[in-house]
Amino acid sequence: MILLFASIILFNFIAFKFSKRLSDNQIWHIVLFTIAFQVIFDLFMEYQYKAYWYFDKDVEWLGLLAHLFLIPPVNIIFIDFYPFKANLLKKSLYIALWTCFVVIYEFLSILPEPFGFFHLGWWKVWYDFIVAPILLVILLGYYKFILILEKRLLDSK
Repeated sequence: MILLFASIILFNFIAFKFSKRLSDNQIWHIVLFTIAFQVIFDLFMEYQYKAYWYFDKDVEWLGLLAHLFLIPPVNIIFIDFYPFKANLLKKSLYIALWTCFVVIYEFLSILPEPFGFFHLGWWKVWYDFIVAPILLVILLGYYKFILILEKRLLDSK
């Protein structure tokens, strides 16, 4: 639990203090998309398939902390520093580094309490090397969709 609270404070501080590229509209789109997407993904992975869970296997209020305050700022940081104008190699390297960060963080989060807060069922941390890049690319696709909608709105005025 120590890791969760420390991470919430650190990641929110970084996301909201150092975010320079993103507008308030884009930040809130990312936050709401992240919450909705993660809740849907975890609904199946946690409760249907028992792959992993936060704290206990049951629905818990503490589990909402990760959904509401941990992952959204991480996604804001990911998007804000993404090298959109770089070549494909640099973009791929950026996603690979973030994937490594996700795997390392998950290793830390499964440490015993009071430090950790995450528990694995049949899920293996190594699966994140496959799943995390897919989720990050989905997030990038959603962000690009936001940009298209904003451009349409500005062009219509």
